Amino acid sequence: MASIRRATGTLLWLPLCLGLAGSGAPDTYIRTDEPGTTICAGVSDQEPSGRYDLHIRGGLVIDGSGSPARRVDILVRDDTIAWIGEEVPGDLDADRIIDASGMYVTPGFIDAHTHGDPFSTPDFENFLAMGVTTISLGQDGSSPGGADIDGWMRRVDELDLGLNIVLYVGHGTVRSLAGVELGRTATTSETEEMARLIGEAMDAGCFGLSTGLEYRPGWFAELNELVGIALPIAEYGGLVMSHVRNEDDDAIEASINELIAQGAGSGSAVHISHIKVVYGAGEGRAEEVLGFMEEGRRQGVKVTADIYPYLASYTGIGIVFPDWALAPNDYRSVVADRRAELAAYLRERVKKRNGPEATLFGSGRWSGRTLFEAAAELGKPFEDVLIDDIGPGGAGAAYFVMDAALQDRLLIDPSIMISTDGSPGMRHPRGYGAFARIIRKYVMEQGVVSLEEAVRKMSGLTAATIGLDRLERGLLKEGYAADILIFDPESVLDHATFEHPHRLATGFTHIIVNGRIVREYGEMTGEQSGRMLRRR
Repeated sequence: MASIRRATGTLLWLPLCLGLAGSGAPDTYIRTDEPGTTICAGVSDQEPSGRYDLHIRGGLVIDGSGSPARRVDILVRDDTIAWIGEEVPGDLDADRIIDASGMYVTPGFIDAHTHGDPFSTPDFENFLAMGVTTISLGQDGSSPGGADIDGWMRRVDELDLGLNIVLYVGHGTVRSLAGVELGRTATTSETEEMARLIGEAMDAGCFGLSTGLEYRPGWFAELNELVGIALPIAEYGGLVMSHVRNEDDDAIEASINELIAQGAGSGSAVHISHIKVVYGAGEGRAEEVLGFMEEGRRQGVKVTADIYPYLASYTGIGIVFPDWALAPNDYRSVVADRRAELAAYLRERVKKRNGPEATLFGSGRWSGRTLFEAAAELGKPFEDVLIDDIGPGGAGAAYFVMDAALQDRLLIDPSIMISTDGSPGMRHPRGYGAFARIIRKYVMEQGVVSLEEAVRKMSGLTAATIGLDRLERGLLKEGYAADILIFDPESVLDHATFEHPHRLATGFTHIIVNGRIVREYGEMTGEQSGRMLRRR
């Protein structure tokens, strides 16, 4: 049966898949340039021959395009899906046969927004355990390698990686390299130098540009600078991935519009990182935010977003301090000269963010405890704790500032994919549980998303958005990379909590990266077959 899915306010044409198992009709697909378009995998019209490394037999295959599951077999040779079909000859020669009967077989999940250091944790087991086989580093305007991104990638090539890595070049990083001081806008020549550095990073294989406009130094960038640095992204067909300037309810429209203006002025596709509305509430508000994105599409800008399935964000405690207390301003002078004003600001800001009980520290002296608990321990007002005992750079924290109805409506929108915004060491459960939580909560418990749609939002959609489809990744399709998961969705569980954020997810029986089984029945196999991927 043909399948058309509708996003809020616009039509996103997804695969029109014919020829489901047993129909005898060929598979076809429709592809457009709309955000989120993916391709049906289809089945082979050739008989398999020769020797294969893996034969995945008897599973229900969800190909990542959003099309219905089909009971077909998959053959893997080296790092590639060599054959997909319904009838495998009895004398087929395969080094390893995996009986996937009663299981689902899907593409490996792609995390649109992650943090981490492959030189510290090259296996990235926290991501692998929840089915993620590709992560996206260089986020929020900060990228590794400095001016030598190509050299950094080459060093990563030499590591034994557990999964695949894609990289973005950070606006804040190249801004510093171009010599733009904190506290001012960039000159025309400095913007041109940033664009040159970004072009070099794209030549090296980056997938796009990341910005962190809520942070230093991105905060100081004006629209002409943002347009200028996105010009090479448009030239290379990359993506501008942005932590927008302000996620508060009264500023989110302006922040999204600024990103759309960057895309319109440069010709680049744009993407909202970890979309949320702080202080906002209700499905109606979510519909309005989706409408802002749709208006950008009507202007001709490709606009997408990612989201994680939790109601608490996580970032440095500086997020609650006023701009005039942050660099390049001298914090000690601010405390000495404007302490009463600073205390009043912090008191109102934290109360607006659901109070000191809703700020849970993830680093520093009070890691694992709330601002309320820290103030009680010290016996003084929480604003004084922030001023005297922590400061704007003294801790990271989780902030319980989001509304479930609003965020859930955003999450199920067809143009929004899944991310963690997590890392191996962050004290937030999203880095260990987000993708498993999608299956457990939204598919199995609530039933608001089908398993096929959830898999699309965690694989094919992300691949098409960031450009991994050009590398033949993100779908179960002949000729595509063999990044494959085998699991029973009823067994998939996220165990990480805010109290215990580093508990691995369970339920994925086989996790295959580039044709090698890297994790099996909850244990790492010793195979390290991940790669540093470069944009084609």
